[in-house]
Amino acid sequence: MKIVFTGGGTGGHFYPIIAVAQRVNQIISKENIIGANLYYLSDSPYDKEVLLETGLLYEGVKAGKMRTYFSLKNFSDIFKMFFGTINAIYKMFSIYPDVVFGKGGYASFPAIFAARILCIPVLIHESDSVPGRVNKWAGHFAKRVAISFEETADYFPPKSVAWTGHPIRTEIEHPASPKEAFEYFKLESSLPVVLILGGSQGAELINNTVLDALPRLIKNFQIIHQTGVNNFKSVAGQAQVILASNQEKVRYLPFAFLNPLAMKMAAGVATVIISRAGSTIFEIASWGIPSIIVPITTTNGDHQRKNAFNYAHVGACTVIEEMNMTANILSSEIERIINDKAIWNNMANSAKAYNKPDAAYKIARELVDIALNHEK
Repeated sequence: MKIVFTGGGTGGHFYPIIAVAQRVNQIISKENIIGANLYYLSDSPYDKEVLLETGLLYEGVKAGKMRTYFSLKNFSDIFKMFFGTINAIYKMFSIYPDVVFGKGGYASFPAIFAARILCIPVLIHESDSVPGRVNKWAGHFAKRVAISFEETADYFPPKSVAWTGHPIRTEIEHPASPKEAFEYFKLESSLPVVLILGGSQGAELINNTVLDALPRLIKNFQIIHQTGVNNFKSVAGQAQVILASNQEKVRYLPFAFLNPLAMKMAAGVATVIISRAGSTIFEIASWGIPSIIVPITTTNGDHQRKNAFNYAHVGACTVIEEMNMTANILSSEIERIINDKAIWNNMANSAKAYNKPDAAYKIARELVDIALNHEK
């Protein structure tokens, strides 16, 4: 049995692939499936250590990104896409997998195209309310289409689509116990904790607004702030200046990136979470924590805004649009949620109800079943 996984470019594409691959490995182990090989085809390994831990063999293929705005890179990327697709056909023919799992994004196009040419079954997963261009195209011939948002079903053939929810890695699916988590971060257990997640790359707008709000927030709250690797020195340095003479400055903890253990611990102490409107929404829902979502306004198909308001519609979060994102509004919204127990409980219960905990397993089960049937 051979399964190829493809997608990438961001953690929002990469880590759900890892979540599904983890469940595939569990099925392989439980059912004693002999000779199984898992591959990852993309333009970058993204995280070599995680690929190794998950048992995914990396095969690099160039991929061109077709931007929706004018850029000279669009011209060079046409050649990248062409030669990458030729290379992907060659590599796919050499591997000849039983099924291909596509997570979307420009990096998945060469492998999905190769699978189409070679008549290899394809299963795709779409994380957003509005599918990206590659998944929208692939949905017309994919054997199965899994979706995170129920509303996304309108974009795909009814006979092939299933609302599975969003695959989440086993390491972060369940928060740590509060006692363990407070000890891990050396925080005061009596004070609420605000967790800020701008995505794996960070978010400049969120970072800047949090810095402006810091003197007000640390009076009553503790802050765990994932700044993004490239932003860490700047944000941590500015925070040090802002809080230089503040007695409560130890309540602010900036991190460049929260690894799975730190993320699990942060989920164990968080009272409210500030986040973008990508796949992190589903991790927050799995933890059952109220959130304030700040969608990016310039995304393909305006999908982040639609993600945010679809999640807000069930009562699990509030939304602050970028144009309204100020220190005063953010602080006031944090205080409103934390200080009103009824509001906090309603949002937490709505988040828990929204979560579909078996998403990764359901997708993995279908992949294995398609692969085993294809072998016959």
